[in-house]
Amino acid sequence: MKFPFYIARRYLFSKSSNNAINIITIIAAIGVFAGAFSLFIVLSGFAGLKDFSLSFSNKFDPDLKILPSSGKTFQFPEDKAVKLAEISGIAGFSKIIEERIFLDYRNKNHTAFIKGVDDNYRQVTQIDSAVSGSWLTNSEAQVVVGNRISRKLGLSIFNYQDLLNVMVPRPGKGQITGLDPGQAFNQEKVIVSGIYSVNEELDDKYVFSNLNFARNLLELDENTFSAVEIKTTPNADADAVTAEINELFDNEIIIKNRAQLNETLYKMLNTENLAVYLIFTLVLIIALFNVAGSIIMVILDKRENIKTLFSLGASERQIKKIFFTQGILMTIIGGAVGLSAAVLIVYLQLQFNLVMITPSLPYPVAITLENIFIVIFTIGILGLIASFIASGSSRKALKAV
Repeated sequence: MKFPFYIARRYLFSKSSNNAINIITIIAAIGVFAGAFSLFIVLSGFAGLKDFSLSFSNKFDPDLKILPSSGKTFQFPEDKAVKLAEISGIAGFSKIIEERIFLDYRNKNHTAFIKGVDDNYRQVTQIDSAVSGSWLTNSEAQVVVGNRISRKLGLSIFNYQDLLNVMVPRPGKGQITGLDPGQAFNQEKVIVSGIYSVNEELDDKYVFSNLNFARNLLELDENTFSAVEIKTTPNADADAVTAEINELFDNEIIIKNRAQLNETLYKMLNTENLAVYLIFTLVLIIALFNVAGSIIMVILDKRENIKTLFSLGASERQIKKIFFTQGILMTIIGGAVGLSAAVLIVYLQLQFNLVMITPSLPYPVAITLENIFIVIFTIGILGLIASFIASGSSRKALKAV
């Protein structure tokens, strides 16, 4: 066992004759414990909230989405569809038609987007798990509307007495002023077969229909689509898949992943997480000032011991290293205990739902290696700095003796 480490361990775990030194050391250790504990708890809470928030959009958004580089639509003939299905890493895809529409129901109006989807759509996304009622069938003109749309218009499922009127401006050029709705709009009466609930923004935006219904309503040909949504295999290389898709379409399309489709949400969550981390890092800095203060007080208390060690041949560097090591040990022990306690608390929350937001919804938390490493790195760096600064006082103690 090295000499500085041995002396540092003795100073850390042995009681001082000065009771004030013992109290200051305990307070410093508790501060490190509390800092590590609170930092991991908060980071785990934000990780859980992030997963919880993204879980809703993940039901709706695909792994990859092909969009036109210009305009609203692009050509996707059957021969390209066959080649797309052959690309390694693609588990499935769904052809999409989207356009703005007007909804009319019992003299109530709302502007939304129709999203025509094919039979593969439920294999690409998890939207059907968020639907109350029934998903689309080919037996009749049906739509699935968002929860907010249904509340605004007063819609109910399978109400055959009052059908929902879907209208879209007819394609062409020129003004439609003076024309009656029958001439200016394509319109269809549909039955609401289901109501989905994802989040407020999506619930107020989309109306799902069969692909053929949307195609006929918008008067599009069978090779024209607004997007293609893709589900990748679990171990797929997203960059490689994207490159092959671009090659297939001669780089005439835009491909977005899930994070790019929800760029604003991801930025907001990451910014909040960073802000909270910086705030609690400031708390940790204050806590580690106590470590520095504790080491300085020990140095003052051990001046006679320092003189003896110096007389026995200990170098100035070794004496400084004793108190530096003591600070590091205090940081490691306090941080390790605090982090372990925090991991245990978060684990208990995951297993037993100790804290509830509502009677049926536990507060979301998550244990991630990233957060564990962040806490260890933060505690370690700040502990090193505090211990280095405080151990420098040993030189003044040597000059004083």
